[in-house]
Amino acid sequence: MRVCKSRFAVLCLLVLVWLAGDVWGALVSPEVHSDRRVTFRVRATKATNVGVNVQFARGLQGMTKGEGGVWSVTLGPAEPDIYEYSFVVDGLTVSDQANAWVKVWQGATKNLVEVPGAEPMFFSEQDVEHGTVHIHRYRSKSLGVTRGLYVYTPPGYETSGKTKYPVLYLLHGMGDTEDAWTGVGRANVIADNLIAKGKARPMLIVMPYGHTPKTPPDMRSIGRYGAFEKDLIEDVVPYIQKSYRVSADRKNRAIAGLSMGGGQSLTVGLGNLELFGWVGAYSSAVPRGEELDGLLAQPKSVNKQLGLLWVGCGKNDFLFEANKRFIERLKTDDINHVAHISEGGHEWRVWRRYLNEFLPLLFEGEKSGE
Repeated sequence: MRVCKSRFAVLCLLVLVWLAGDVWGALVSPEVHSDRRVTFRVRATKATNVGVNVQFARGLQGMTKGEGGVWSVTLGPAEPDIYEYSFVVDGLTVSDQANAWVKVWQGATKNLVEVPGAEPMFFSEQDVEHGTVHIHRYRSKSLGVTRGLYVYTPPGYETSGKTKYPVLYLLHGMGDTEDAWTGVGRANVIADNLIAKGKARPMLIVMPYGHTPKTPPDMRSIGRYGAFEKDLIEDVVPYIQKSYRVSADRKNRAIAGLSMGGGQSLTVGLGNLELFGWVGAYSSAVPRGEELDGLLAQPKSVNKQLGLLWVGCGKNDFLFEANKRFIERLKTDDINHVAHISEGGHEWRVWRRYLNEFLPLLFEGEKSGE
């Protein structure tokens, strides 16, 4: 009986939503104009003060109330890119219910809007062959839980016979989930476009969930990313090796990530040079103290075994100083690396560009040692 009542309640709610849409009409928001201006709309009939926070405009932008209790404002023009935004209704931050494209974050949810340019951007879907994004659930024996991961396979993977591919393990940041790099970062689209132009090798991109349950006592001695490291090495990598045609040697295995994922990439990659030949860190939460000393203890070994150590950070990033010190440390220790200091802050607009620059550098020749 409870199930029936619950279903009836859900049905009533859906009917009310449908009736509301029928009475008020479909609300279009955001609306991107040909001159790259964007109109935002939100219905808040009883509100007295409504605004929008959007990345291309500084500060909260006030909105004007119109017919039917719909508040609106037109902003811009904006440079071609993907932007986050949210509404503030009488002091309460809310998402745009008219826009299904959201950035899911464990602390909050924001909407996304793409402002196109005259030419397609590197992260825009183009008329090229597309790869496939696969969604998996796997049992992590090391953590004792079931977890999720996304896998991108390049165009032609299904028809390439016994061909084995290189693989990049691409990690998200604090608060994100395993779908962040496809849903917000557009890693699959970026890879499609680069591969189509011959600028990057066809590769698999594995995007696991980076957060772990509370570290059990028997794992506390292995560092703040130790539980994730065990899951990645003992569970994720073997799962991928078993499920996909990927090369098993480190010359064809890379790891990279942003923020927390950048710190994990440095920790796992530099700490397991026998497994990874390429490491990328975007706006990373750089390891500190004895942990960092241990990772950089053998510069000659790092230089011999790594094909690439790529470190990038924006000048307005709150982690910029930490990354700048890390780059200076690499210079002092004579560790080969590529340092990329860019404009921008701690945001996806920066990280998409980093991935676009990083992918073409992977798996070239025999750079990753013997």
